[in-house]
Amino acid sequence: MSERPGSDYLLGSSDAEHERLIRQATLLAPFTERFFRQAGIRSGQRVLDLGSGVGDVAMLVSNLVGRSGEVVGIERDERSLLVARVRAKKTGHENISFVQSDINAIPPNKSFDAVVGRFILQFVPNPADVLRSVARLLKPGGIVAFQEPSFAAFLHVGPQLPLWSAAVALICENGRRAGVNVEMGFALNKVFQEAGLHAPKIYMDMPLGCDRDFTGWVYDLIRTLLPRIQEFNLSMDALGDVDTLGERLHQEIASAKAVVPILPLVGAWSRTSAS
Repeated sequence: MSERPGSDYLLGSSDAEHERLIRQATLLAPFTERFFRQAGIRSGQRVLDLGSGVGDVAMLVSNLVGRSGEVVGIERDERSLLVARVRAKKTGHENISFVQSDINAIPPNKSFDAVVGRFILQFVPNPADVLRSVARLLKPGGIVAFQEPSFAAFLHVGPQLPLWSAAVALICENGRRAGVNVEMGFALNKVFQEAGLHAPKIYMDMPLGCDRDFTGWVYDLIRTLLPRIQEFNLSMDALGDVDTLGERLHQEIASAKAVVPILPLVGAWSRTSAS
């Protein structure tokens, strides 16, 4: 989960959450880059990034479009925008501009070659309306490319790991209670077509690992979600002491010689009509 902070955003906009997003983005970057290349993101394009958060997807796209291209990142949370701008400047991504705006109120200025997003549509009430709106900002034949999660696939990996499974189930239930579409990934085919787009090409990546970057991802997310877990009165009895949860998760996975996933990424891309 995700990259669309705001006042009512499930994961909040604290410094700790920004740091978690950056760690998550590092793990996901190779898969998102490959997906965007498959979708046709290339040098010289002007690309709109929805829900930029602290800027990781925008910077990834910036590398793909190069100095002859341009990236416009849309984000409604001011704190996240400040972080994104500082990070982009420090890393020399001079072809990115970040704009504070709701994704449903993007000013219709110069048209774009592509619109992209990662872990965004799961949080919006009417994702087809969002895609329909941003598609109008594209040139004829423009690219629409989004990656979203599948918790069904996530929940079915690691059934021999009771602590891991309990933590993942709690994250999933918390998302459902908060109104997140935890199966947005597999809904993309329908959403694209409801938005008036051609049926998309769809891929799924499920990065697997057993080092602390992988085993710590769930612990990171549980820590971020604690206030909402308590708000929804969800039981954490199966997890035990939260302060030691990260180490116990790692030990469970290591003892079983198992691998676990980062949240599976379902990517879908399509193009608008050529005329």
